[in-house]
Amino acid sequence: MKKGIYYAIALAAGMALSIEGAIYSELGKVIGKFESSFYNFFVGSIILLIIVLFFGKGEMSQSMKVPKWYLLGGLFCVIYLSVLVYAIPKVGVGIAMISAVIGQIVASMMIEHFKWLGSPRKRMTKNRIIAVTCMMIALYFIY
Repeated sequence: MKKGIYYAIALAAGMALSIEGAIYSELGKVIGKFESSFYNFFVGSIILLIIVLFFGKGEMSQSMKVPKWYLLGGLFCVIYLSVLVYAIPKVGVGIAMISAVIGQIVASMMIEHFKWLGSPRKRMTKNRIIAVTCMMIALYFIY
């Protein structure tokens, strides 16, 4: 499969995150913000359980044998979604999502530059820093 299809899939996933954030922000106004995040993870967990039962090929039992920091991903998902549920009603979907994307890019650049979390090194260059700075300036002008 060519790389382009992965870019398209990632683009669609990003669009889905914006839709999800807007939906759970509205749900949070009715049932509560943390309750909205809980609902998201509860329903998502049930759906994933069904997918794993029918299509999973991995070994969940291995999760007890890996370094414990490998298991922190869920914590970051909770932080991400809960912050969005609080932020979107205050600043809007657009600025919340663009800010999140810029945060993701900055973090990914640092992870790659310092080879954190087992990542291969990709140095932080002047061009990459300029690109992120331009995104921050664009965020200012967009909103």
